[in-house]
Amino acid sequence: MPASTPQRFGDLEPSKWPGERLGLPESGPRSVGRIGRRIVAILIDWGLAALPAYFLVGGPNASLWNFLFFALMQIIFIPTIGGSIGHRLVGLRVVPIAGGWVGVWRPFVRTLLLCLVIPLLVWDSDQRAFHDKIAGTVLVRG
Repeated sequence: MPASTPQRFGDLEPSKWPGERLGLPESGPRSVGRIGRRIVAILIDWGLAALPAYFLVGGPNASLWNFLFFALMQIIFIPTIGGSIGHRLVGLRVVPIAGGWVGVWRPFVRTLLLCLVIPLLVWDSDQRAFHDKIAGTVLVRG
């Protein structure tokens, strides 16, 4: 195919490693965070959100409060410490593709979509889930 011809979606070659198309290294710092660390991070965050939900609120609405504490932790900690507490404990951080500070709107949009759960099931070859793609972020080792 000539270089002047625009590529169609299906014409892209597969990445050699997750993050290659984003200009990220194959391994080490700033490489795309892999699934194992992501699962551990979300379990840590869910567990931390459960503590106030069940011990302070309790009752039949504790699971709803767990969900709300989880979302609040994501929205607060991503822009302030570079990721959720779980992310940071396993050595991950959320960064915008464009570089710079992640800002306020990206964590909000990312968390809203994360809480829908379905975006977690849609991944690209860079191992970015739909909620990261829409927010313009990537979860990297850091």
